Amino acid sequence: MSRPASPRVVRKPLVLLTVCLAALSINLDTTIVNVAIPELGTELEAGTRQLLWIVDGYNLAFAALVLAMGSLSDRFGRRPALVLGLVGFAAASGIAALATSAGQLVLLRFVMGFFAALIFPTTLSIISNTFTERRERAAALGAWGAATGLGVALGPVTGGWLLEHFTWHAVFWALTPVALLATAMTLAFVPESRDPSVPRLDFAGLGISVAALGLLTYTIIEGPEHGWSSPETLLGFAGAAALIAVFVVVERRVAHPMLDVTLFADPRFSAASGAVTVAFFALFGFIFLITQFFQFVREYSPLDAGARTIPVALSIAIASVVGGFIAPKLGSKIVVTAGLTLLGSSFLWISTSGVDVDYPSTIVPQMVLMGLGLGLVSTTATESILQVLPPARAGVGAAVNDATRELGGTLGVAVIGSVFSSVYADRLAELLSGRLPAEQLASAQESVAVASGIGRQVAEVQDAVGLAFMDGLSVGCIVIGSLCLLGALGALLALPGRGYAAPASVVHEDDGEAALATA
Repeated sequence: MSRPASPRVVRKPLVLLTVCLAALSINLDTTIVNVAIPELGTELEAGTRQLLWIVDGYNLAFAALVLAMGSLSDRFGRRPALVLGLVGFAAASGIAALATSAGQLVLLRFVMGFFAALIFPTTLSIISNTFTERRERAAALGAWGAATGLGVALGPVTGGWLLEHFTWHAVFWALTPVALLATAMTLAFVPESRDPSVPRLDFAGLGISVAALGLLTYTIIEGPEHGWSSPETLLGFAGAAALIAVFVVVERRVAHPMLDVTLFADPRFSAASGAVTVAFFALFGFIFLITQFFQFVREYSPLDAGARTIPVALSIAIASVVGGFIAPKLGSKIVVTAGLTLLGSSFLWISTSGVDVDYPSTIVPQMVLMGLGLGLVSTTATESILQVLPPARAGVGAAVNDATRELGGTLGVAVIGSVFSSVYADRLAELLSGRLPAEQLASAQESVAVASGIGRQVAEVQDAVGLAFMDGLSVGCIVIGSLCLLGALGALLALPGRGYAAPASVVHEDDGEAALATA
């Protein structure tokens, strides 16, 4: 029996504001560090792969643990889960500001990701239990999606302002008061709800999923170092594939799986999850590169670099709200397909850009197109996923949605970062071979920050860095754009249209109330 939320109908706006602030804080953290990458590379003497792990460590822990955390919040209570997650996140962020080495910071980013995994699915679960009518819930999800998108896109702006006035430590200090404010609001406004019938944690599924995702991401990040066709890389991919296969087999056999893989028989769940993965793969991969483009190629300050991502943030917010209103009317198929098409088109457009591309006339429209596409996909696909499960089990649906976001984001940074590193290093060697000492060239290939520093002293090197960077950016954007367009085709073919009735085998019930069956 699910214990319903306490009747605080007049406080629904405050509940929504609270969960949006919580979602904003942890999503802000996913990208706020990107602007600090150059300073972190210098102050902590971190190479490109270490910087990738500083970004990806948070996302990896988040994605690996979010399924289990969503189930636990359903069982033990969403309000205490949110409070615990926010307090832990605030503490870990404050400690991260005290890190003295890249290794310490990577470890603390994993800890922050652990608590974020507890927060994020709980916010969605609270929305699902508070806003039970579909149109009302879709509108609330639009606001939540706007907060999530703003958090991701405003990270570079916030980080840039902090670095303009303080050191990199402030990037982590600043997150602590935001999380504590969200904690106080949770205690004041969020009602309690839980589902005590949720089974105990599936330790086997958790362990296998963490191992599979960890091995896959590690293999991708280290690919440029070992070589994509090296035994280490091929064995890593093979091992990850084997672990994923074992995970599916185990989850189908255990009585109470961490992830009920039969949910993917419902296209509202499976196709929407795929769309979310693709969308956040695109966003995280892009932000990782664009902040470095603004700082190293255009030589903007961290604040100027961050401020130039505002068009993405605003367009994501607008499209998220619009998506929440139009999804129930037009259906998931039309909205998600249109969003992924816009997203893919923007990246293919970006891939044609040169070093001297104009910001107002070209970069801004590219970012707006990207943000509109992402906002439409995010809210609509999330609403589709949550339809499959009743409110009492909303944590599971929320956790899958969040896992796909973080999986996409983690792999986006890893894949695009690795592709970029390979193309950039090869192109730089081609341009500067014989013109720099071998040791200096190797350092420039390893780190764009080092190469940019050399370029400030030698104009010829700076020109080569710009060309090599844009070649890497172009290839990365072609990969992202192609993936988004393939995703749009998949959404068009797989997502149900309006009036879809789910098969009886995939309609889940709780307390005799069937999950919604219309798309």
